[in-house]
Amino acid sequence: MANFPLLQVDAFASRPLEGNPCAVVLDAGSLTESTMQAVAREMNLSETAFVIPSDVADFGARYFTPAEEIPMAGHPTIATIFALVETGRLALTAPVTTVSLELRVGPIQVDIHSSDGRVERIVMTQKKPEFLSVYDPAAVLPVFGLAADDILPGVPVQTVSTGTPQLMVPVRNLEALRRAALQADAYKALRASGDFFSPHLFCVAGVTPAGHTFARHFGTPPDTMEDPFTGSATGGMAAYLWHYGLIDQPQFVAEQGHWMHRPGHAFVEVVGPRDAIETVRVGGSAVTVVRGQLEL
Repeated sequence: MANFPLLQVDAFASRPLEGNPCAVVLDAGSLTESTMQAVAREMNLSETAFVIPSDVADFGARYFTPAEEIPMAGHPTIATIFALVETGRLALTAPVTTVSLELRVGPIQVDIHSSDGRVERIVMTQKKPEFLSVYDPAAVLPVFGLAADDILPGVPVQTVSTGTPQLMVPVRNLEALRRAALQADAYKALRASGDFFSPHLFCVAGVTPAGHTFARHFGTPPDTMEDPFTGSATGGMAAYLWHYGLIDQPQFVAEQGHWMHRPGHAFVEVVGPRDAIETVRVGGSAVTVVRGQLEL
């Protein structure tokens, strides 16, 4: 039997039991893909991260939902880097420590902002956004129990990827967003014929005075029905909002999870002009809530 250090970290959270929990398995280079998938099912969280060696970056990681591997994700990146710092595997060398992390989409840059040896914020630089398939709102809105007048007019329902393709569904207001309810069978059919990993519904309004946007992100079992905070989709949403002129400034605070009693927020920055975005940076804080070991 082998033992693997395991932490559960709440990402995009300023205190325990908020944001999005992620299990981080350290020193996981000897685990097979099938074992990683089985562990992710056992953890039964939105994602489980496995830290592995890398030949092209400072660290490598693979992320699995309970159902499948995901090429890039935000909250596991924040959680993974935080766990590496917490366990002494990653030393903080300056007020901003920069490392590279190899994911299935390739290496990404991660900046760790710290003060007096304590992590204040972890910021991931996501891939150059790709604007992909456009969908008929009439085919998409009923999947979430919404009507035609719930959509935000003048912009498309579209898949956007900053590493993982997510379906961007802009709704008119918080009231419409609160009413959204996934119709599982219809969603499975839409996803099977689509080019996206999962859907991100959002509006340009926060639920606290600090927020500029609020979002909900859905799935179906064995994955979680709703994600508390979705960092990769927040990056795609930011690119979408900037590209289509829905925000005036390229920096904003994104909120998610409050209605699930898991309030989370991210500091987001879009880099580049609206018609030629270079990248999106998504950052947040994290806290460790569980320390232990995985025995396999």
